Amino acid sequence: MVTELMQQGMTAVEEKLESVVASDIQLLEDASLHIVTSGGKRVRPRVVLLAYLAAGGQDLDSVIPMAAAVEMVHTATLVHDDINDHSLTRRGKVTVHARWGRTFALLTGDYLFTKVYELMAPYGVEPNVMIATACTRLVEGETLQAAAAKSGSMDRETYKQIISLKTASLFEASAKLGAWLAGGSPEIVEAMGTYAYNLGLTFQIVDDILDIIGDPEAMGKPVGLDLSQGRGVLSVAQNGGAGDEEGVTAVAELEEPDPIKQMLAGLRNSGAVEIARLQAEETGSRARRALDKIPPSPARDELVNLIEAVLNRDH
Repeated sequence: MVTELMQQGMTAVEEKLESVVASDIQLLEDASLHIVTSGGKRVRPRVVLLAYLAAGGQDLDSVIPMAAAVEMVHTATLVHDDINDHSLTRRGKVTVHARWGRTFALLTGDYLFTKVYELMAPYGVEPNVMIATACTRLVEGETLQAAAAKSGSMDRETYKQIISLKTASLFEASAKLGAWLAGGSPEIVEAMGTYAYNLGLTFQIVDDILDIIGDPEAMGKPVGLDLSQGRGVLSVAQNGGAGDEEGVTAVAELEEPDPIKQMLAGLRNSGAVEIARLQAEETGSRARRALDKIPPSPARDELVNLIEAVLNRDH
């Protein structure tokens, strides 16, 4: 029953994402649809729907705009991230800025952010404060990451702060929003938030691992990009692991003809990937423990399964 409900819910989220970006300005609509329909794992809206059901929610239609809003925040940041990263592909498709140019990509990202307001407006003050707080933290995390990458000062503590802000905060808000709308008690809402916060940490660590060992075709984007720009969990090892008690260091020589391949090979051989994998397993375990406070249900089982899916993903 939950599987069928989730299929229906995720289909409704997709339809909402596509319909909400309609515009009289055709370029805006075309560019928005380009990124909105490019696929993606849709983990965040899935968390919203499952948290809603696990907290006792009965009317899944009521949570669809909220789930779409969370995914829209994520999608808007991808458009802007691709500009900053000079990425040419995203989810196997050409990026918005590569196709329409930097100016229109910036405007498209802005447009997608404004649609979050439209989707969230009917829910009132409290949930809007939740998502606004997550958006603020997300931008703070991206800014901290850019500053650390530019200065070459990425250490363990900085990395933890970055992924907490830029990734885990929106995951946390996703679960809290779903549980809140279902009428969950403060304890249930908080437990859901703890679960999703740690799921978000796990997701980002695995994402950074895949930047080193992933298949570019499966991922729909180049590998090694974050590392080459001084970002991600493996950049801590590359920088000598300042503040990292394991002291893992990369063996790559940047003077070689293909420095990115050399960095990737060095990190694969250094043990850094295995250490990062252990970190992901630990945050995944914290997410599982948080669910102990949630009453047993098929939806809670799916939240557990989602941890495994995040840990074992290959793209």
